[in-house]
Amino acid sequence: MPVNPDTKVYFVALMLALASGFLFGAVPVRQILRTNPYEVVKSGSIVSVGRRMTVRDLLLVVQIAICAVLVTSSMVAVRGLVRSVHSNFGFDPRNAMLVSTDMTMAGYSGDKVPIMQRRVIDVLQRIPGVNAVGSIDRPQLHYGANTETVFSDKTTDLRPANVAAEPMTYKISPEYFAAAGTALLAGRALTLHDDKNSPRVAIINREFAVRLFGSVNGAVGRYYKRTDGMRTQVVGIVENGKYASLTEDPQPAMFLPILQAPTSATVLIVRSNRDPQQLTAAIKNTVLELDPGLPIDMCTWNQELNDAALFASRMATVSLGVMGALGAMLAITGIFGMAAYSVSKRLRELGIRIALGAQRNEVLEAALGRAVKLLALGSVVGLLLGLLATKVLAFIVYQATPRDPLVLAGVVLVMSLLGLVATWIPAQRALSVNPLILLREE
Repeated sequence: MPVNPDTKVYFVALMLALASGFLFGAVPVRQILRTNPYEVVKSGSIVSVGRRMTVRDLLLVVQIAICAVLVTSSMVAVRGLVRSVHSNFGFDPRNAMLVSTDMTMAGYSGDKVPIMQRRVIDVLQRIPGVNAVGSIDRPQLHYGANTETVFSDKTTDLRPANVAAEPMTYKISPEYFAAAGTALLAGRALTLHDDKNSPRVAIINREFAVRLFGSVNGAVGRYYKRTDGMRTQVVGIVENGKYASLTEDPQPAMFLPILQAPTSATVLIVRSNRDPQQLTAAIKNTVLELDPGLPIDMCTWNQELNDAALFASRMATVSLGVMGALGAMLAITGIFGMAAYSVSKRLRELGIRIALGAQRNEVLEAALGRAVKLLALGSVVGLLLGLLATKVLAFIVYQATPRDPLVLAGVVLVMSLLGLVATWIPAQRALSVNPLILLREE
């Protein structure tokens, strides 16, 4: 999506900044205009430091809470993104290239399509360093998946009310699972003999087997019916994976032989330990030698995931990280402002305390105790709200969970560091108070 800020965007941003500045600047200005000069001269100050919660304190707590929410959400997003990169998708994207092509664009149709698909697989397998090559009509986690309704073998009335499952559906070559790195749990893999002249067969995943047949062991050799009423035999079971979305619950899936369900759209998975750039050049030259008119598009499987399945997670992580950093800057400003204001208005009191022999920790508690309490209150409120917000974040980021000790510890550490940074200068000023200088000034 192109993002091109124009004059309207900048104008709205400017108006919002001016409006917020005017709104929050009008309150102290109003207080100054309503000040009684006689009282100021009489007392020497118009400010009193009390123990009750003021509007200023409440705004600071809200500011800190917002910062804690953003910090919590950004850390949850980062942890979820890390998990998604190292999680089990039901396939292994490492050391694998995706080579996309469409046979119809090169003039192939009818029975010529599977023949050409087979030739492409054969020539790519002969490239030095290539371990396995398989094809699929649509890669897993590639902007959704196709589905098909299926029925139990005993069902005769194939109406929607009697649907047993709606699995994700893929059309694959016999070598696909070896190329994708998908584990076969039971039964056999597909072969070249599973063509249109042989009985219908399929390989299903564990979730499909449990839903229709109750277990993995009892599914091999069993039958189910597809939409057209034809029986399909289960010949193998593979592990569960991710098909349409990283955040999806376990979904049933079936893999059909591409020779029994022909398609011109072809995505080849080429597994190799060679350097991707060298492999890309070798694949391109090999395909062009086979047919110069065959269009191909290549990328690594990890790159494909980053552009599709992981895009939302990465954008959420970056956005929350930026907003968390801005929130931290605002929180530091707010805490520093209140702490510095409190110290400046209590210099005389602090000087008297020091003159009477108060310890350093007692001086700090008197000077910064209120700011620290507000920081703790805002952090706790923000942390709780952040944990609630992760329920929404879980729809975007894979395995975003608030029950992560690293996230909780990280939020506490970050908020503590923010408080330390914000109160460092006011604390140094409070500890450097000289009672003699203050008495001379009085």
